Amino acid sequence: MFSGKPMKPTFKCYLPPVQTDRKTIDPPIKKLEPNLLLGEIVVNEVNFVRKCISTESNQDDLWGKLICTNFKVSFIPQDAPPKQKSQLSHLLLGEHDIPLTCLEQVVTVNDTKGKKKVLGSNQKLKFNPTELILYCKDLRVIRFCFDEAGPESAKKVCLAIAHYCHPADLQLLFGFEYQGRRYHESKGDWFNGSTPRGGLQTPIFDRPSDWDREIKRTGASEWRVCSINEGYAISPSLPEYIVVPVSLADQDLKQYSIFYSDKRIPLWCWNHPNGSALVRMASIIDPLQQRKIEQRIFSAITKSHPQRSEVFRSDLDKSLPNIQDIQSAFVKVRQICVLDPFEESEERWLSSIENSRWLEYVRAFLKLSAEIVYHLDGKTSSVIIQEEEDRDLNCVVSSLVQLMLDPHYRSILGFQSLVQKEWVMAGHRFLDRCNHLKKNDKEESPLFMLFLDCVWQMMNQYPAAFEFTETYLTVLSDSMWIPLFSTFLFSSPKQRAQHLMDFAKNKAIPQGENPAVYFPPVWEWSQQFSIKDQTLFNNPMYVGKGAACVQNGEVKTFRRTKQKTYSSTLRGTPASVRNGTRGGEDVLPRRGSLVSELKPDFSPVKDESPSERFFRDWFSRPTDQQGVLIPLLMPSHMALWKLFFLRWVPEACIPRGGPITTFHKLSKLVDEIEILQNQLRQYKGPSPGNTPLPSPSGPPSDQRRMYFRANSLDDPTTPPDFFTSTFPFTPVGNLCRRSVYGTPISKFLNGARIWLSTETLADSV
Repeated sequence: MFSGKPMKPTFKCYLPPVQTDRKTIDPPIKKLEPNLLLGEIVVNEVNFVRKCISTESNQDDLWGKLICTNFKVSFIPQDAPPKQKSQLSHLLLGEHDIPLTCLEQVVTVNDTKGKKKVLGSNQKLKFNPTELILYCKDLRVIRFCFDEAGPESAKKVCLAIAHYCHPADLQLLFGFEYQGRRYHESKGDWFNGSTPRGGLQTPIFDRPSDWDREIKRTGASEWRVCSINEGYAISPSLPEYIVVPVSLADQDLKQYSIFYSDKRIPLWCWNHPNGSALVRMASIIDPLQQRKIEQRIFSAITKSHPQRSEVFRSDLDKSLPNIQDIQSAFVKVRQICVLDPFEESEERWLSSIENSRWLEYVRAFLKLSAEIVYHLDGKTSSVIIQEEEDRDLNCVVSSLVQLMLDPHYRSILGFQSLVQKEWVMAGHRFLDRCNHLKKNDKEESPLFMLFLDCVWQMMNQYPAAFEFTETYLTVLSDSMWIPLFSTFLFSSPKQRAQHLMDFAKNKAIPQGENPAVYFPPVWEWSQQFSIKDQTLFNNPMYVGKGAACVQNGEVKTFRRTKQKTYSSTLRGTPASVRNGTRGGEDVLPRRGSLVSELKPDFSPVKDESPSERFFRDWFSRPTDQQGVLIPLLMPSHMALWKLFFLRWVPEACIPRGGPITTFHKLSKLVDEIEILQNQLRQYKGPSPGNTPLPSPSGPPSDQRRMYFRANSLDDPTTPPDFFTSTFPFTPVGNLCRRSVYGTPISKFLNGARIWLSTETLADSV
C-alpha cells in the first residue's frame, strides 16, 4: 500500500465509480472480483471493457472489468474461458494481469477525434479515451476498448494506471507492502530464522562464509576474504566482503581505493584450476597515480599465481558497445518483432533483424569472453577486465567467462549464485537500468537481458551442457518486472541494505533477522510457481557430473577433465568491435585457417597463432559437456531467441510444434528411465549408496524431476493439442496482429518466398 506521502489533489476522486451512464441496459452481470495479494488494494476500476484479441474482428474479444491496483493492472473476463493447459500457472499473477513496473508506456486513444496521448504521472487527459494501449517491458502489447464503458470512468482508470506505474520513491513499490504483510502472516512457518527452502539454498554472498566456500571450491589458495568494506566504509557499490590477493594488506587497499572510480578496488571473480584468476576492476581516476597503482595491483595478482605468470588486461570500454548502443539495438529489435506487421516486412525481416545490431552485439560479448577464456585457460594467465565504473559491461563478460569455463555455473543453483555474485552483489544498477521508477530513460539499458540472450545462444549450441531450460531464462527475465523480490530492485548492495533496514524498522521486523526471510530473492521460486511448474526449468538432456552415457556400446561416465588446455568453439583471437561498430579489421580475421576451423577438417595451418591453435585443438576433440565451452561465433551461428522475442506474436506461434515437442518426448523418456532405475534399486535391495523406495513403481509424482511424466505404452505419442512453440506461455491477447496465411499474391508475383502457413512462417523466422 502506498503511504507516507499525500496524494495529489487530482486523484482525490479515485474511488470505484458507480456505473450509471452505460449506453444500453443489459441483464445484470455477475460480480467480478479481483484476486488480491496481501496489502493489495483496488485504486480504480471500470466495467464493460473489451479486451481486444484480434484486429480483423471482435468475435474473439473478451468482455469484463478493468482494474488498477497498487500492484497491477488486472482484467477480469465476464465469461472466463476454461483454464488453458498450455500456460504456466503463476501464483502471484493471473493470465490477464500486468505488474505496474512492467509497463513501458500507457497510451490513450480517441478514435472519433483522432487523438492519441502517452500518459505520465499526474498528467491531465482532455479527451475521453475510447481505447487504452499498454506497451509492456516483457514485449506484450495489450489493447482495451471502452466503447460500452462510461467515458468518465474510462478516463479515471487510465489516469490511475499512468499515475501508479510512476512511483515517486522506491519504497512505494508494492513489494515493500506485500513482503511486510507476508512476513507477519507467515511467522509460524519460519524455522530457525529462515524459510523452508526445499533443497539447496542459493548463496547470497552477503557474508564471509559464502565467499570462503567459493574460494575453496575454485582452489584459490592465494586469495582471501577482506572485510575493509564492512558497513560500506570504503565503497557504497561494492559488497561488504570482497576477495583480494593474500599479498595485499588491508591498509594498502584502503590507500589505493581513493584512486578508483567510486572507490571500487579490484574484485576477484573466479579461479581456474591452473591458478589463473579472473579479476574485475574500475578505472583509476587519477592519471598521475595510474601507473604506480596498477603496478602494485598487477604484482599482487601475479604473486597469487602458482607460475607467477603475467597479467593480461582487457579494456571493455574500448572493445564493446556502450549501454546506449545496446538500448538502441534492443528498441529496434523489439519494434521489428512486436510492432511491425509481418505482412509488411516479410521480405526484409531477417535483414531488419540484422540491421538492428542486437545479434551483432550479442556476438561481440560472446567473442570477447572467448578471448578471455583463451588467456585464462590456454595461456594460464590471470586476466583483469576493466570498465570505467565496473558495473555494466564487466557484469556481462565476467559472467559469460565463468559460464564457459566452469560447469558448476551451468547448473541451476550455480547459475543463480553466478547472477547473485556478479550482478547483484557487484553493484549492477538494476534500479536505473530497468528504470523501475521511470526517472531517467537515458540510464535505461537491457544489460541483463543481453546476458540472458548470450546464455541462450550457448544453450542453443550445447543443449546437454545446461541444467536449466529456456523457459527458466524467460521466467527469470519476466521476474525483473515483478517488484516483490529484492534481487532486481536495487542499484547497489548499500542501497539494498539501507532500504531493507528501513523496511524492517517500519514493519516491526526484529533486528538481526535475515533479509532473505522477510524480503526474499527471486531464487525462492516457490513464491511464484508450484513444484510441478518448477520442473519446467529442468533440462531433460542435461549431462551433469557423474552422468552415464553409452559410447561405442560401452557405458561411460562424464567427469571434469583437468587438462592444460580445455577448449572452445571459436578459433582465432576475436577482434574488437569498437563502440559497437566494426573497426578496420573484420570481426573475425579473414584467414583460411579460420574458415577451415569451422569445418570438419582441422588440419594445421601455416603461420597459425597460439590462439588459433588453442581453438583448433579444442574443436578437434569431442565436446566435454562438463568441460570448457565456447560458442561458434560466425554471424550465421547467432540465432534469434524466438521464445523471448516472438512468444506473444500469433503469426510466429507453431501449433503443436516447435522445441516443446522435443522437450515433451525427452522429458517422458527421462522420467521413464528414472522410474526404471528406481525399480532396479528396489529389486536389488538396499546398497550403501541407495535407499530403497517405498514403492516399486518409482518416486511419488510430486517428487519427479520432469514436467511431462512417463505413461503407458498404449497412450498416443502425438503431442497434446495445447502444445505451441510458445509453451508454456500464451500469445492470446497481444495487440493487433492481423492473421497471415500464406504469401499475398502480389508479393508472390514479385518473387517473394512462399509461406504456406503460419507454421512455415515461424520456421523461416
